[in-house]
Amino acid sequence: MKTKYDVVVIGFGKAGKTLAAKLEKNGKNVALIEKDANMYGGTCINVGCIPSKRLITDALNSPKSEFSVKAEYYRNAIEEKRKLTAALRKANYDKLAQAGVDIVDGMASFINENRIGVQTNDGIMDIEAEQFVINTGSIPVIPKIDGVTESQKVYVAETIMDLEELPRSLTIVGGGYIGLEFASMYANFGSEVTIIQRGDIFLPKEDEDISASIREVLEAKGVQIITGAKTTRIQDGLLYYDANGESHVLKGDAILLATGRRPNTEGLGCENAGISLTARGAIETDEHLRTNVKHIWAAGDVCGNLQFTYISLDDSRIILDDMNKTGSRTTENRGAFSYSVFIDPPFSRVGMSEKEAKDAQIEYHVASLPTDMIPKAKVLRKTDGMLKAIIADDGTILGAVLFCAESPEIINLIKLAMDHQLKAEVIRDFIFTHPTISEGLNDLFSI
Repeated sequence: MKTKYDVVVIGFGKAGKTLAAKLEKNGKNVALIEKDANMYGGTCINVGCIPSKRLITDALNSPKSEFSVKAEYYRNAIEEKRKLTAALRKANYDKLAQAGVDIVDGMASFINENRIGVQTNDGIMDIEAEQFVINTGSIPVIPKIDGVTESQKVYVAETIMDLEELPRSLTIVGGGYIGLEFASMYANFGSEVTIIQRGDIFLPKEDEDISASIREVLEAKGVQIITGAKTTRIQDGLLYYDANGESHVLKGDAILLATGRRPNTEGLGCENAGISLTARGAIETDEHLRTNVKHIWAAGDVCGNLQFTYISLDDSRIILDDMNKTGSRTTENRGAFSYSVFIDPPFSRVGMSEKEAKDAQIEYHVASLPTDMIPKAKVLRKTDGMLKAIIADDGTILGAVLFCAESPEIINLIKLAMDHQLKAEVIRDFIFTHPTISEGLNDLFSI
C-alpha cells in the first residue's frame, strides 16, 4: 500500500465515500481512512437513517397481541436490521475497493498539515497527501448526570438498535426529533414510553399548532411527555428528576439518551495541522467547505452544521466543485432546507415557520388543511395530522409543514417549487395523479 496520495479522505461517511469514488474515477490516487470496520459506509447505513427507518417500518406492522408475541416480533426485526446493515456495509466497501480506492483500517491523526499517522493493527502508518477531506461525523452527547455511565440500562440511538429484548417500559431523555422517532417506534412495537425533557415547551422550534398536533398523536399512542424536568440521577433503570419544585422517579427497563450529537474531532490532531475549530468543537469551514488550511476540507456533521445525510452528500458536490476550481456550488446556494421526522405519521418541513415569518416582519398568510380532508389519507387509514403553508402576499412560498402520511416524499415537491421561485398558484393548479396524498396540495394552496 502506498504512503503518498493525491487525496486522503478521513471517514467513510456519505460525503467521504462519494468524493473518494469520484476523485479516483477522475484519475486521482485516493486513500480512505476508517477507524471502525463496522462503520464502512458511514453512520447513515450502519447506525442511523437506514436501520432506524427499517425498524420504524417494522414497528408499524407489529402484531396487536400479547407482549410475548410482540417481543418475538421485535427480536426478529432487530435480526433483519442487522442483515440489512451488514449487506449495505459490504456493498459500500466493495464499491470503493473496486473503484481503486485504498481503504485503510485505522485511526487517523494529523502530524502536520501534509501528513497523518494512522494507528492500525500492524502499527502506525505515515501517510502524506496533497489534499485532505475530513468526514469524521458526530458522536452522541452524553449529559453529565450522576450514574449515567455506570448504568447497564442506558443506551444511545446507535446502541438501542441492537437491544434484543423489547423493553416493556422505555424512558427517553430528550424531546428532540431523534427522541420522537424512537418514542413513536417503540410505542408501535408495544413498549410503554415516557419522554422527559428539560425545556418547558414541547418542540419549541415549531409553530404551536404543529407541535400540539404532534403531541396529540404521540399521546394517543400512549407516549407520556414530561416537560420542564431536570434529570438528576440515573440508577440502572431508575431515572430521578425534579419538576415543579418536587422530586420524582421513573422506573423503566431501558433509558435512551436522545440529547443531541456533537462533531467528532477527538484524536484527530487538528491542532497539529493548524486547523481551526469553532467554540463548539466543530471544524471551521467557509462556504466552499475549506478549512483555514488551503488544501484541507471538511464535510458532514464534523462541520457542526445540519446533521443530515443528504446535506453530507451535497457537501461532497461543493468540495468537488472547489477542487475542480469551478466553485459553482456553495453552502450559500443550497436553496430551501427541508427535513423529515419519521414518527407516525411522519412530519416534514421546508423553509420558514409561521413564527419565523412573523419575526422577519414579512407580510404573509397561512393556509392549512386537516389530513382527513385528503381522500388518499382515508384510503390509507392514516388521517391524523395537518398540512400548513406560509405564503407571502405576492404568492411566494415561504415554507410548509406536512404532518401526514408520505410527507417525506411530498416535501421535496415544495422544496423544488421554492428553489425555482414558483408561486403558490402553480401548485394550486398542478394536475396530480389520484388518489394521492400529494393532490392535497391543490386544496392546501387554494386556501
